[in-house]
Order: sequence, then C-alpha cells, then structure tokens
Amino acid sequence: MLAMWVEQLLGYAGGALAAIRDDEHYPTLMAWAREEGVKYLGGNLAQAQALAPELWNQTPLARLDFACEPLARPGPNEPCWCDSGRKMKHCCGGVQLPGAVPPHLMWMLSLRDWKGDLLKAALDSGRAPAQALLEAGLIAAESGQRGRAQQILETLFDAADWSRLPEQTEPAFELLIDIYQERGFNRKRAALLDAILERGPLFLRGVALERLCLMHLDSDDLASAREAFVRAQQTLPDSPTLAYIEAMLLLHEGHPEEAGERARFWFRRLARRGDLDADQLQFLADLADNPGATLAEQMVNSEEALAEPLINLQALLEALPTPPRLHFQRREDGRIEYHSTAREDTLDAAWRDVFGVEVDEEAALGFQDDPWPQAGEWLVGLCSHPEWLDSPRVVQTLSMALASRFGSLPWMAESFFAPLARRLEHWLEQLEAFQGRFAWDDADNAVILRAGLALVVGMERGDRQRSRHLAERLLVLDDQDNLGLRELVLDQLLREGRDREALDLSDQPAADDDAPLLGVLMGRVLALYRLERFDDAEDSLDAVQALNGHAIAMMCADNPKPVPLAVEVPEPGTKAEAWQYRALMRDQWVATRGALKWLSEQRRRLAESPPAR
Repeated sequence: MLAMWVEQLLGYAGGALAAIRDDEHYPTLMAWAREEGVKYLGGNLAQAQALAPELWNQTPLARLDFACEPLARPGPNEPCWCDSGRKMKHCCGGVQLPGAVPPHLMWMLSLRDWKGDLLKAALDSGRAPAQALLEAGLIAAESGQRGRAQQILETLFDAADWSRLPEQTEPAFELLIDIYQERGFNRKRAALLDAILERGPLFLRGVALERLCLMHLDSDDLASAREAFVRAQQTLPDSPTLAYIEAMLLLHEGHPEEAGERARFWFRRLARRGDLDADQLQFLADLADNPGATLAEQMVNSEEALAEPLINLQALLEALPTPPRLHFQRREDGRIEYHSTAREDTLDAAWRDVFGVEVDEEAALGFQDDPWPQAGEWLVGLCSHPEWLDSPRVVQTLSMALASRFGSLPWMAESFFAPLARRLEHWLEQLEAFQGRFAWDDADNAVILRAGLALVVGMERGDRQRSRHLAERLLVLDDQDNLGLRELVLDQLLREGRDREALDLSDQPAADDDAPLLGVLMGRVLALYRLERFDDAEDSLDAVQALNGHAIAMMCADNPKPVPLAVEVPEPGTKAEAWQYRALMRDQWVATRGALKWLSEQRRRLAESPPAR
C-alpha cells in the first residue's frame, strides 16, 4: 500500500510542478488538481484537492527568487484553502492521505528538472533544503549526469552550517569525491577533504579520513596513509570499514601475518556488537581467515563486466602446466640469444588478433594504447586458448596488462602474478644454464626481460621476497640494467634490513655512463647511515643534493604538498621525482632511528655550504 502511495505521490507531484511552472500562481494548480491530478490518485477527488495546497506551500517559485509563497492553513471552521466553498473541517481538513508528504519533495523535483542558468540561480539562492540537494544529486548521478550531480552536490557542501547536514550525507560525500577523481578535479577534491576534516560533522570526518587513507595507498604514500588511518581510528573507532582499510594498509606495508592478526581482532570486536548485517559479518570473517584472498576476491568482483572473465583467468593460471622449452643459443662472444619459434609466433599472432593493442617497443613497460577497454574479448579468448601462454610474447603482454591495472595491489600478487612468474622462472632456469650475458638488444631477448620486469612490478608489494629474487636474477642476466631494476632491488634490500648488500649494489656503476638514479643515491645514504659510516653518508648526500635539490627537503618535511605525477617516470631533478621517492621510501627513513633528525641536520649544513657542482 505504501509503495503504491509513493508511486502515486511522485506522479501527482511531477504533474503539479509542471502545472505550477505555467504561471506560478495557485489557482492554476487547483484547476489542474481537479481536472488532471485526480487521475494520478485513482479518481479520488478529495485527495487530489487536499494534496495540492500541501505541495504548493513547499514549491520554490522563480518569480520570488526561489522562495515559497505558502498559504495560511485555515482553521476548522474557516473556508477550505482548495476554494471548494466548504469549511475546512468538512473538506480537505477531513481527508487522510495514505502516507506522508516529504517537506522537500517539490524542491527535489525542481532541482531534477531545472537546467542551465535557472538551475544555477536556484542553487545560488541558498534556499534549497539539504535533503533536496542530497536526493537530487544522487538521482542525477544514477542517471549518468555526473556534471549535474557535481553542481548540485557542491551546493550541498557549500552550506555554512554543516551541523545540519542529514546523516544520509555520507554517500553524497563519497559520490562527490569519486566524481572529482573521475573528472580530474584534484584541487577541488583536496579542498573538500580539507574542509570536512577541519569543520565537518563527526561522521563525515571519519569517512573523509578513510578516503584520504585509500588515496594515499593508491599513490604509494604509506606514511601518510598510516597517519590518516590512525586519525580515522580515533574519530570512528568502531567503523567496520577500518578493518578493511587496516588489512589493506598492512599488506601494502609488507606485513601479511600482522594483517591477518588485526583482521581477526576486528572480527572478534565487531561481531560482539551484534549490529552488523550478515553480509558485513561474513566479509569480516573471510578477512580474518585470509586477508589477501578476500581482498583479491572483492577486487575481482568489483570489476562488474569483467568479474567472470577475471575469475576464469585466475582458474586458468592456477592450473597451468609446465611450459615447453624455448630456443636459446650461445654466440661465439658468449652472449645468449632467444629466438621465437614458428609455433610461438603463430600463438602470438592469434593472441594479438583479440588483444588489439601493440607493445611500445621503445619503453621498458608500456602499450601504444590502453588494452583494458577490450579486456572482455581478450580475457575470454585467452581462457579459451590457454596454449597461447606457451609463447613468451603472450606472457609478456598479459603480465604488462595485469601490472598496469593490478600491480599496485598487494593482494593480487598470488592470484595473477605468481603463476606467471613460475612460468617465466622455468624459462630462466633453462636460460641460466647457458651461463652468459643476456643483452636487451640481442634477438628477441627484450621479450623475456620485459615480461620479467612486469612480474617484478606486479609482485613488488604483495610478494616482495619473490619479486626481489626475480629482479636479482634478471640483473645478473642483463648486467647493463636496461630495466632499471637496481633501484627496486636496493629498496627491497633496505626494507629487509640487508644494508651491506644494499650498499654493495649501490656501488655498481650505472650503465653507459648514465646519471645515477635518485633512489639509488638516497638508498646508498640510508645504508651508510644504518652502518654508522656517517662521513661516507655525508659525501653521498652531497651527490644527492647535486642531483636533485628538492629531495632532502621533501624527505624532511612533515606534511609537504603532494606533487601530481603527470608521467610514470618523473623528470630527473624535479619535485615530482623527489615526491615519488618520498612516497616510496619515507617509511624506511622514519623506521630508522635518528635518520630523519640526521637528515634535517645535514640539510642545514648543505644550506650553509652547498656542495660544489
């Protein structure tokens, strides 16, 4: 019965609004109610007449700068406001409507219908009720009008008094943050988050901190993510979302066992409350049992149209047989070459027909276009033809595609990257038996090396030890480090506390007299500091300052302004390069006792007597 009333009310209100807009005068509405409105209410004239004044009283009028023109409610013995000529108590006053009439309904419908300058003027008037803005913004987003939704929801959060925001504002806030991210309005997104954290209601501050933590995780800024998580925990200590975020954070930080322990803590704590629905409780139970697998499953299922193909790909990779041997040959100068066979070329050609995007041969990792819009086709094709993975070129391309989408998510390593790594490692064992240099530019060698780099990147966060071992094997084969793996291995050695090995690796000269990488130099400084070779650490820090004048200041700053990374590899010497290193490795400097204090002292020393260039 209530559902029928809601449907009738919306139809009647929409028609009433159209009638009001003809001249924005009350008699026009009453004439419509008796002639047309009654049709929306099953022919009930009494209800049609009684409902019209209620809606009129809450309708914004453009001729009054979007104020309403409410009628005074008549007393029981006064003439009824529907102009029937009868007393109120014998007319509309005696009508019982089947359900409530939301006081913001006509504002919400008006915001749904108005366009262009009229909508802007209505929003600028400041008269729109918060609930009307909330609902109109959500409706616009659901219908695909993201720009309109942004315009309406921005007005909701421009209100001076946020304490009056309805509790249901949370999904609107998250929606507006998502819209800013989708449309590239990063400054607006940051400003909204800052405003919420500064003066927003408590329930929104907790949500903002959770979103901020996830944003820092997406950009690999683990130190800032941890700080945001702690603040969120203090603000909303019993939010179930914190269990999910802490598991993600610990996995990003390389602590899978602690992630499991904390997930079990959250499950025990939140299950005792008894106010979670069955789905929430089951998710927490799954998270406690296996955080990585649970997050991976959630990630795959969130892909909507790609969920089933990705699940099938997981099953395929798990069941892959041992790959056939490749054709390697040793040259007279001792260098090893890989040459693809006719069968491998045929398999790759079939794969490329469905994949449709070419590898950028001039880059270590990259495509000439984005392969994921066509992923539904190539995922299905690959699952139908698993023999394609006998070709290293197919393994290379698939690994690169997966790394581009899932490489930053630690919990995806076991599902997608580990099975492909086992396949590549089988080929590397065959290659290493030749005991020679495997140069990037020789024959088809780049295919093997590029596939290895993609898998190293894909496993770097989820299985650091395996990622490092694979990177070290590739470094031995390609001693010129065309893949830029030395910096990655160095960072992982530092994370494992293997400082002497990290120092030895940093001593190796760059290939072809290239300039040293900032990460290698900073890693060398940290290794020397940990080994208490402070004079050598100072000398290396001078080289850092000469290479990038922003790096030391960026590392020392408590809350520097993030630098957007316009390209995957920032230009040497830029703030973007310094920011990227900070995001990747500041947690290691923080974890090293006294390191940041020493670095700040060195910064002052360099400021007083900058090193000679």
